[in-house]
Amino acid sequence: MDEFKIGDRLVGPDEPTFVIAEAGSNHNGELSIAKELIEVAADAGADAVKFQTFRAEDLYVEESGDVEYLDDDRSIYEIIESMEMPYDWIPELHDYCHEQGVQFMSTPFDKRSAAELAEYVPAWKVASYTSSHIPFLEHLAGTDKPIIMSTGAHDLEEIEESVTALQDAAVSDLVLLQCVAAYPTPLSEINLRVIETLREEFNVLTGLSDHTLDPVTAPTAAVALGASVVEKHFTLDKSMEGPDHEFALEPDELNQMVSSMRDTEATLGTGQKQVLDVENELYEKGRRAIQATTTIEAGEELSSENVKVLRPGKRETGIHPKFYDEILGETVSQKVQKGEGIQWDDIKD
Repeated sequence: MDEFKIGDRLVGPDEPTFVIAEAGSNHNGELSIAKELIEVAADAGADAVKFQTFRAEDLYVEESGDVEYLDDDRSIYEIIESMEMPYDWIPELHDYCHEQGVQFMSTPFDKRSAAELAEYVPAWKVASYTSSHIPFLEHLAGTDKPIIMSTGAHDLEEIEESVTALQDAAVSDLVLLQCVAAYPTPLSEINLRVIETLREEFNVLTGLSDHTLDPVTAPTAAVALGASVVEKHFTLDKSMEGPDHEFALEPDELNQMVSSMRDTEATLGTGQKQVLDVENELYEKGRRAIQATTTIEAGEELSSENVKVLRPGKRETGIHPKFYDEILGETVSQKVQKGEGIQWDDIKD
């Protein structure tokens, strides 16, 4: 599992989680809204803003019927057709992303859309429902870009077929995202341990594409499980018209998500156990040592009556507690004040 670059950003096991703010089709067909979404993602500290690029005729059969989870009388074909992003937005959104300091990404759902995007995206994001479209995966593999692939609505055997196809096509820079294709996904169904399962099974970087309503729980838990990439839908306002707004995060929630993920990364640390600088004061004052409980005169023997293993506070720290039994019965060569630590120099040879 080697690290690799998405644009100018390293992605890998020892790198900060790459955060994709999924704008999807929440632009509602207005370029100004798309740009505002980019601004929101940049302000939140996301690494990339991702849209979706498709044409209904390349995605659904025309007589496709409706979808129960959407409260919409139109067929899914008509809904998808209304959500199409104009191809001529692509270079403008790319440039605006870079002006705002985030990377531009967009998920292609067909070869025509991939061709329009190829010049402008640093990596391909493959949607869950496309992850078993082997011919399309092989087409994307031929462009020599990293691939981030969601795995919703697929089992391990199907994912293995897709991974094998990509690896046979010489794709080495691959991230698999645990995803549950339910909008929204209940927290009880998100099954984050699959992040580890995918990593162990395929020896690739893994992460999460999250459709839960909670802005913090799943993303931060994914970071703790070693997610290299986390993707989450966002919107300007949940009440806007469109199928993806209701389960997306609003701007303050996106800020909360990214901030919580970075805080989680900070709490995970390096894994190296050592005395830290922030512990130094209590290292000196709070760790127990052998201290005098009475004033001990020169020539007096040490005993349980005049020494104990205590915290020294601001007093001189004594010998390590492991030597307590060893020093009992020894005679001190000089006066030791009550509360001071017993030193080896205090004990007669």
